Amino acid sequence: MAANKKIIFIAIGLFLLQSLFVNRAHAQTYTNPIIHEDYSDPDAIRVGNWFYMTASSFTSVPGLPILRSDDLVHWQLMGYALMNNDPKDYYKKVQHGAGVWAPSIRFHNGEFYIYYPDPDFGIYVIKTKNILGDWSAPKLVLAGKGLIDPCPFWDDNGKAYLVHAYAGSRAGIKSILAMKEMNAAGTSIINEGQLIYDGHGMDNTVEGPKLYKRNGWYYVFAPAGGVATGWQIVLRSKNIYGPYERRKVMEQGNSAINGPHQGAWVQTNTGQDWFLHFQDKGAYGRITHLQPMTWKNDWPIIGEDKDNDGIGEPVTTYEIPKMLNAHIPFTQKDALNFQWNATPENNWKLTYQNKERFYAVLKTDSLPNLWNFPAMYLRKLTAEDFTVTTQIDFNCLQIGERAGFIIFGKSYAGLELRNTDKGMQLNYVECNKADKGNEEQVKNILNNAPKKLFMRMNVTAGGIASFAYSLDGADFERVGGEFKAVAGVWVGAKMGFYCASNHLTNDAGYLEIKSFTIQNK
Repeated sequence: MAANKKIIFIAIGLFLLQSLFVNRAHAQTYTNPIIHEDYSDPDAIRVGNWFYMTASSFTSVPGLPILRSDDLVHWQLMGYALMNNDPKDYYKKVQHGAGVWAPSIRFHNGEFYIYYPDPDFGIYVIKTKNILGDWSAPKLVLAGKGLIDPCPFWDDNGKAYLVHAYAGSRAGIKSILAMKEMNAAGTSIINEGQLIYDGHGMDNTVEGPKLYKRNGWYYVFAPAGGVATGWQIVLRSKNIYGPYERRKVMEQGNSAINGPHQGAWVQTNTGQDWFLHFQDKGAYGRITHLQPMTWKNDWPIIGEDKDNDGIGEPVTTYEIPKMLNAHIPFTQKDALNFQWNATPENNWKLTYQNKERFYAVLKTDSLPNLWNFPAMYLRKLTAEDFTVTTQIDFNCLQIGERAGFIIFGKSYAGLELRNTDKGMQLNYVECNKADKGNEEQVKNILNNAPKKLFMRMNVTAGGIASFAYSLDGADFERVGGEFKAVAGVWVGAKMGFYCASNHLTNDAGYLEIKSFTIQNK
């Protein structure tokens, strides 16, 4: 009898272990995109039971976001690896489209590394032993214009390599990939290297290489064909310098997911292979998808290969990854999502009695609109359809100070409070083709407006935004018409706040954001 009870307890224990650790995935699926936010050029790794992702941040500060997941489907923004873009003084001015391009994240000898390119200065590396702690200052690994999309690799013999691409806008050459050897520490290049692939003709605009090794083969995963219209290729060779064989492994096919490419191969702790990549969705930016990945004759296939030609196409819904750990639900700290448009001065945002104050920053006469105004405090759009409601308190002190909430890109629109010689005004502001230097169109909505009120933005499919305001947070009055959101330079539209002044003063007013809520639909 005792033996039978022991067998029963063992059986129950095994069942519970299987239920808890093996997977919940048999009865669950996920739907792409897994992140409907602008995380461009994602790269990811797994360390233990956690996956870590970073992405391009261009000139936004802080930069190089660090996201964490335990199942590849649910991701949480944990912080940033780069507190300022280098050179700091250069990035005090808005430099649209510059800054941090496609990075790579790796774990080697107990340390996390991120290699990132600045197309105007070269390739940098930062590292840390604690991914959620402080990172080292950027070190320039390879100086030069147009050197982009680096990925490091430490081989079995201890040698370190770096593969990268070229930006035609800075280097004057493109559609080629280069391999170079680094010192063992991965901090400097020690040889001239050589080109390993020329994509002209077949894979124009090949870029974003990621380097791996499997079964004695070196693999270079790379996107080609352009951001919105391209495909994913893989190169393989037994020699790290080549020659490399080439194969297309994923394309749009009959799916609705355009340009499926540029991302990361990761493996679960159960041995499953997956590929994270982006889709260019216009004003929404480059949103993140997850594809199953399989191997056939030592070639990967990404997505579903419905016609057995070795080329996968993206899935919309699929069984979630199998992991040896149960997903831990988490909540997002929304304040982490906000970034500055340029390197901030230390007096732009100050905290008093646990309240953040955004002080009015001089908008010089040379700026016809907010396009190149550096003190824009912005975050990514969060879904195709969503509503944002915020309450602001504008403690203005000087005539000409203004503060508002907008949806921002090459064109922008929003609501603002403006302190005039006739009192406080609530205005609807719209600027079409702001990047071309056009002036804002301002429509007065309310005179003698209170300094504290509620603002609401509703966004529907296609990035169509509309605005409303309320004095009490209950009854909202719509203002303006419909505004179609427009992307920025290499980034999607963003939403957020500004507080500006039209003249220099020694006693600026400030904006307080009393509440900020997002409801995705």
